[in-house]
Parts: sequence; structure tokens; C-alpha cells
Amino acid sequence: MGKIFLKNIRLYAYHGCMDEEEKIGSDYIVNLTVAADLERCSKSDRLLDTVDYVALHNIVKEEMKIRSKLLEHVAERILMRVMKEHASVKKSTVMVSKRNPPIGGNVEEVAVKRVLKRSALDLD
Repeated sequence: MGKIFLKNIRLYAYHGCMDEEEKIGSDYIVNLTVAADLERCSKSDRLLDTVDYVALHNIVKEEMKIRSKLLEHVAERILMRVMKEHASVKKSTVMVSKRNPPIGGNVEEVAVKRVLKRSALDLD
């Protein structure tokens, strides 16, 4: 077993419940971790034997482009795509952070963290 980390993916997106969030947008940071069996790729040195972090990054970018009211919804979509598109992933964790949220206070960021295990899924 092993883990692949994509740390501090910086994106601009338009999530939120307020009308101005849809128009103005905000800065986001996404962190994604996937747990998978990395033994084969560590010996073969072949990209086909691992979980391609470029593909993971593309999932994050594509899902962040789809507007949601809640960060929880964005996080769920990211996790579901990771699991559906990468059968070797056993567990995935994502944290979606909104920088400088419009909540009427001096808050650096708000974040949602979600975890999904393959055993909890029925992807058929």
C-alpha cells in the first residue's frame, strides 16, 4: 500500500450560495490523497501500473469548474470520479478550501474534508 498526494492545488471557481459568488468567484485550494497498492509500479517503473497524478489533477480541475452551492457537493463529486476512474484506489481523501470567504468576518479560509473508502461503494 502507499499514498499519492496532490497538495495545494490552486484554482479559481464560482462555488457558493450567494449570487455574488457566482459572478465574482473566489480562490480555492484543493488537497487530494489517494491510497492504492503501489508495489507493482515501484518495481516496474511504468506509469500504467500506478495512479497517474496528472489524471487526478484533471479530475479536480474539471469538477471545480462545475458550480455548486456547497463545498461538500464539490468534494463528493471529486471523490466519486476518483473512485470510478481509478479502480486501484482503495481510499481517497479530499479537502476543498475557499480562501477569504464572504462571511462577514476576518476568516482566512473555510474548508470541507471528505473521505471515501472503496468498501463503502457500489460502483456497478
